Amino acid sequence: MRLQKFLARAGAASRRGSENLMTAGRVTVNGITVTELGSKVDPRIDEVAVDGIVVQLSDRPVTLALNKPSGVVTTMSDPQGRPCVASLVPTDRYPGLYPIGRLDLDTTGLLLFSTDGELGHALLHPKKHVEKRYIALVEGKPSEKELERLRAGIELDDGMTLPAKVEVLAGEAAKRAFADLTETARQGAPASREYARKLDLRAARRSVVSIRIHEGRKRQVRRMLEAVGHPVVHLHRTHFGPIALGALEPGAWREIDGEELAALSSALRR
Repeated sequence: MRLQKFLARAGAASRRGSENLMTAGRVTVNGITVTELGSKVDPRIDEVAVDGIVVQLSDRPVTLALNKPSGVVTTMSDPQGRPCVASLVPTDRYPGLYPIGRLDLDTTGLLLFSTDGELGHALLHPKKHVEKRYIALVEGKPSEKELERLRAGIELDDGMTLPAKVEVLAGEAAKRAFADLTETARQGAPASREYARKLDLRAARRSVVSIRIHEGRKRQVRRMLEAVGHPVVHLHRTHFGPIALGALEPGAWREIDGEELAALSSALRR
């Protein structure tokens, strides 16, 4: 088995991340540093380590869903000492866990983790077009013409986006969505609670927008809405493919298995 594939399956990192670990000289096989991509190992007899810590293939991969609060960075460690998502998931029980993609510091909601590097790589691959759903509190109220620009695809500084499914929520639907997106912010890290108190639906003629995209560019939803003149005040992810956040409490996690895991795998075969 190729070493980078072994590392991804063992949950050391994504496939691309595993290659970076190798080229950085952080991977050893039987005590010898291996940097050449494509090097092979036999999982039955070879001892593979990253930064001196032995990694192994588990009996089965584990995938989790986390309701990420605001004020928490999507990294497993942070040189600035900020709260990290690693503190919210059971890394002691599943040491190979890593986040699939990322949410910004103050973006809340559904974040997936897995020890299956190949699954994570596939879910993020642009050609798979896995849908992500968000609720956004925005300044002003987007017009139908502005919504149509988003639905057709909009030009950003890194190119055209794929068409989005977007609508402005109203009435009880807007109130429920607003309550959901602010609850996770209010229960975030201490530094973010003052920010959460500013999330006022009535202030400055704000609106609640539902948006679905099939890409994962950096800060994409925020940039798309800003491009049509409606900057995001707060952003909350509710779905990743067929996985829904549901009633998961802010800061809590649950394992994805059974029918949910099968649906996630099925979404990659479409």
